[in-house]
Amino acid sequence: MVRKRVPDWLNSSLWSTTPSDDRFQRYSPSPTTATAAVSEPAVQPPVPVPPPAAASRPQSSPTPKSEIRDPVNDNSDNDSNDNDQNGSSSDVSPEDISRQAQLLVELSKKVVNMRELRRIASQGIPDGEGIRSTVWKLLLGYLPPDRGQWSSELTKKRSQYKHFKEELLMNPSEITRRLEKSTGCDNDESKSESRGPLSRSQITHGEHPLSLGKSSIWNQFFQDSEIIEQIDRDVKRTHPDMHFFSGDSQLAKSNQDALRNILIVFAKLNPGIRYVQGMNEILAPLFYVFRNDPDEEMAAAAEADTFFCFVELLSGFRDHFCQQLDNSNVGIRSTITKLSQLLKEHDEELWRHLEVTTKVNPQFYAFRWITLLLTQEFNFADSLHIWDTLLSDPEGPLETLLRVCCAMLILVRRRLLAGDFTSNLKLLQNYPSANISHLLYVANKLRTQGSG
Repeated sequence: MVRKRVPDWLNSSLWSTTPSDDRFQRYSPSPTTATAAVSEPAVQPPVPVPPPAAASRPQSSPTPKSEIRDPVNDNSDNDSNDNDQNGSSSDVSPEDISRQAQLLVELSKKVVNMRELRRIASQGIPDGEGIRSTVWKLLLGYLPPDRGQWSSELTKKRSQYKHFKEELLMNPSEITRRLEKSTGCDNDESKSESRGPLSRSQITHGEHPLSLGKSSIWNQFFQDSEIIEQIDRDVKRTHPDMHFFSGDSQLAKSNQDALRNILIVFAKLNPGIRYVQGMNEILAPLFYVFRNDPDEEMAAAAEADTFFCFVELLSGFRDHFCQQLDNSNVGIRSTITKLSQLLKEHDEELWRHLEVTTKVNPQFYAFRWITLLLTQEFNFADSLHIWDTLLSDPEGPLETLLRVCCAMLILVRRRLLAGDFTSNLKLLQNYPSANISHLLYVANKLRTQGSG
């Protein structure tokens, strides 16, 4: 069998890190604490003509600029090296300025041209003016393209979420009290005849705290307690290096409460999936972006807006969280197999070395990459940039996600080809910091190579 030739552009030094003596010892304990340093050479690649739904982000500097800032830390007394993964937004490239202007033009139209919006947003959404918040809501279908409908849609959805909270987050004692109150209003005459304690016959089986019936609000409450405790633990562990999510500040506690409410409401409305550990990591970027909208009204409604966008985003990945579907053609193992096939199609030499020679099963590293949408592999600012591209795909983020994951392997192919099982597994489970513009360039190149 003739081995498929690796394209020259894949073998370019641009896409492979150069091994050094100490690189394998420089990983941080958690991928979320990685710095924004660029590990690749600073050579500018030629940018191809992008397809309508995915384009690479032009690079204006060897070092990728952080696109977000933590408003909490801007007012804190921490020194400038505080590891919140949010750099200064003072250095804005001409490309960012141009792209921001283009997005503002599109958002100002009476009816937003979604195809054009996706094209621009796929290159990365500059921070500022609340642009990312609005664009993400459009990309996720939460806002309709017609601007005239925005106000009524937001009012309706936010009212619906308020109703969900009232129905699903209420303590059974409060539910019972309200039932008794409403019953009391209907039976004033009977109450006037009997002033004694509540008789046993008036306490329904479903309202009794010791009831084991499926319809019992108390039985359901106790069954939910375990899930709620897991949600509480995970929410408190969400981005512990960011003051926005972690710490003793009132804002951090308020944000944790919002994440908790969203996850509990989602779990109760989706009994087939409920809550799966890691959903908090997918929720965090959405809430962060919406909560930091400079429009105070939008920021105040971030919890409700985040809930519906979270539901929409997760709808494309929900089968990955259902254990019963793990071995099906829509489960997580099938998706990981697609990644393996994609790598084999574009770089059979690397695929063979990983899966045949060194026996590095893609499940060992790709499970987290895919299920958590790369939120744990890069710093927070870079994750938002990657999500700009993922959410811009009109066919849904999964195919773009797989191309980005494949590009991640290609970027470190030289180190992988030189490594054994242990070193390669360590490298992929603690992915090194990378130039995100180059990463998305390679991912986009895989799309054009595949379609060609």
